[in-house]
This record gives sequence, C-alpha cells and structure tokens, in this order.
Amino acid sequence: MNKQTGKEINPQTGETVEAIDVERIMQMIPHRYPFLMIDKVIDLVPNVSAIGVKNVSINEPQFQGHFPSHPVMPGVLIIEAMAQSAAVLVVQTLGKEFEGKLVYFMSVDAARFRKPVVPGNVMYVHVSKKRNRGPVWKFEAEAKVDGVVVADATYSAMILDS
Repeated sequence: MNKQTGKEINPQTGETVEAIDVERIMQMIPHRYPFLMIDKVIDLVPNVSAIGVKNVSINEPQFQGHFPSHPVMPGVLIIEAMAQSAAVLVVQTLGKEFEGKLVYFMSVDAARFRKPVVPGNVMYVHVSKKRNRGPVWKFEAEAKVDGVVVADATYSAMILDS
C-alpha cells in the first residue's frame, strides 16, 4: 500500500488502484471467519471483473488437518475464494440494496488445480463475468501466486433477493 495515497499497487500491473478492505467486504457479503476467504479486492470494474486477494497464513484452521506435515490450501477453499471475489463484484455492480444477500453456487465447471497454495503465499483471484441473466451470473476465474496460475474454473451462482 502506498502510505501517502492510501491506495494499493497491483503487483501484476504496477497500477495504483482503490482497494476494498476486509471491513467493507464483510458489509458486502455475509461470510465471516473462519470462512471468509479473501482479505481485500482490487481492480474492481463493475459488471466486468475484479481481483480478490488472499494472504494465506499457517494460522488458518484448515492447516491443522490438511496436511499437518505439509500444509496445502484445500482446492475447495480456493474455489470458495473465487466465489467470494465474484460475490463482491456482483454486489458492487448491483448496489447497496444487495449488500449481505446470499449468493449460492449453481455449478462449478472445468476446475483445475495446477500448483499447491501454501502458507506464506499471496493468492490473487482474477474473476471475470461471462454473462448474467436476472439473478444468475456466470464467471471465469484464475487464482495466481507470484504471477503463476495455481487454479482456474468456470462457475455460476445465483444471488437471492430474500
């Protein structure tokens, strides 16, 4: 973070961007510790794309059992980080009246896990909207560590207007 401007510098592009911090994320989506899988969102372009950032820490509960002698972030939690990043994009696109609404997975297609994500990694989750019809949204996502793709997937979700 640039201490003078209060803005983030995207290490992938070098551009300065506004960041959505974890407090704002918790206003936007209902997830909480230990299941909040993103720490901030950068480069959000409403109705187009966003990048969720996850600082992977050994203190997270999943590493007690997955795997104690060789901690690896479970693939399903990487997919969940993709979904949460997309949920922030949806709420930012639709507006304040959608804050805190539930967004449910409908499908996960072509998920691939290419490299392990381990404590100490910073994972950047690039999500792009493919399309939406009413409450149903479809996304493509890539998770990267140090600029290398570690996982990718296509998935769809529905936001509930309850």
